[in-house]
Amino acid sequence: QREFTQKKTFTSWINSILAKHTPPYVISDLYTDIQQGHLLLDLLEVLSGQHLPREKGFNTFQCRSNIENALTFLKSRSLKLINIHVADIIEGKPSIVLGLIWTIIFHFHIEELARTLACTYNQPSLDCSSAVDSSPKASRSAKKSAKIKERWKMSATKALLLWAKEQCSLHGSINVTDFKSSWRSGLAFLAIIQTLRPGLVDVEKAKARSNKENLKEAFRIAELELNIPRLLEPEDVDIMNPDEKSIMTYVAQFLQYSKNLPESEEDMQEKVREALGWLAAQEKKLAKLLIDAGNETYYQKCKEMMSFMETFNQEKNAFLPVLSSKQSEAELSEDQKQMREEWDKVISQINEWKAKLDQMLPSPLDRIESWLQEVERLQAEGLPDLQEPFKAMLVFREIIVIFKGLMDCFDSHLDTLQSFKNEDENNMPLVLPEKLEEMKRRFSNIRFMNCSTFLEYHYGLCSAIAKEVMLKLNIWDVKYGSKESVESLLTNW
Repeated sequence: QREFTQKKTFTSWINSILAKHTPPYVISDLYTDIQQGHLLLDLLEVLSGQHLPREKGFNTFQCRSNIENALTFLKSRSLKLINIHVADIIEGKPSIVLGLIWTIIFHFHIEELARTLACTYNQPSLDCSSAVDSSPKASRSAKKSAKIKERWKMSATKALLLWAKEQCSLHGSINVTDFKSSWRSGLAFLAIIQTLRPGLVDVEKAKARSNKENLKEAFRIAELELNIPRLLEPEDVDIMNPDEKSIMTYVAQFLQYSKNLPESEEDMQEKVREALGWLAAQEKKLAKLLIDAGNETYYQKCKEMMSFMETFNQEKNAFLPVLSSKQSEAELSEDQKQMREEWDKVISQINEWKAKLDQMLPSPLDRIESWLQEVERLQAEGLPDLQEPFKAMLVFREIIVIFKGLMDCFDSHLDTLQSFKNEDENNMPLVLPEKLEEMKRRFSNIRFMNCSTFLEYHYGLCSAIAKEVMLKLNIWDVKYGSKESVESLLTNW
């Protein structure tokens, strides 16, 4: 029963995500459709907004390669894929497929949403976190203690549960303690709908109805009025022990809906002020870290940087709605303009710090890092759009020579990285293991992109040559005199 419910819920959730894919499409059998790998890659591309490498065919090798690409991407997001192997997915093993999809749902859907609740439920005030002890006597234990207080430790499950309890608390004795039997009566779903859209349901009347009636009503209203996909049926929830993962997946959609509700001007301004306070605190922390880490080893500097970024990225999620506002410059208030300036300043400081750390890498890693950055820069650049074919031919030939020269060093740089002994004469680590792993991942990405990059450059070159030839041919409608003059012209061309 649990496996059947999860399969149905997860399939509906995937279809709601793939509806945003270009072109949109629908899957019917999760265990079968996942075997080719294209479904996984399409799903991850929509969720992450990134373009992932893939094989276009459907033979065994290409399917395996696509699944490997998907799993590699998930691992690069620091997701633990325990006992999830390519062969099991190709076979469509139910427990493995459901486990993988749940990992994706939890990370990209539930965890991302729940992180925005961190400030509300488990973060110290911004004023407190901005108070930094600048005295030279500040001990490492004090730093560690502050770090622990600032870090959001609450699990996404608990944050989502607290949000649901908060919505239901406005409607009397509707007690939500878990994602199982608390939802069986349907009252919790109706209470959340009433909080989000007052007037759509009568919670008091619902208390006199059966579980199935309430669940049916809640799912119907959520789908028609809130545009929330119907992932569950009443018979999935009105049982002794409903499936926790399926209910969490559905409840998270209500949280998503609440995040998309328009805010009042007053609420928006308050959030902007909170964001300004948080950004000011980050600037102070960053400045203090740069001073404190001045005389420390490279390894320790990187550790401080990683710790700062971990906390920064967790706290940042709470302010993303205001930081990523789509308003034009003319529509922004003075506070919003200041917030954007402060955000740009903090990001610039972080990037400068990262660049300095990359330059300080011990030899030979510093040379490998420079090589990686140069290749990544070339791969990220679009094809030059040159109107003059002859000039375009020269540019593309130059780029191809540069890129080929860089790629000739691929194997030697990778061998050097893999054989790097990460310890000094005192047997202490020189570089964070995470940095070495990150560099190895970048090599993998470059390997994936290598062929397509070369093809794009050669396509640009061939297109330029073809245009140049057409330009020449288009002026062949006049006579050129003697045979010798035509042969001379052809030779020159």
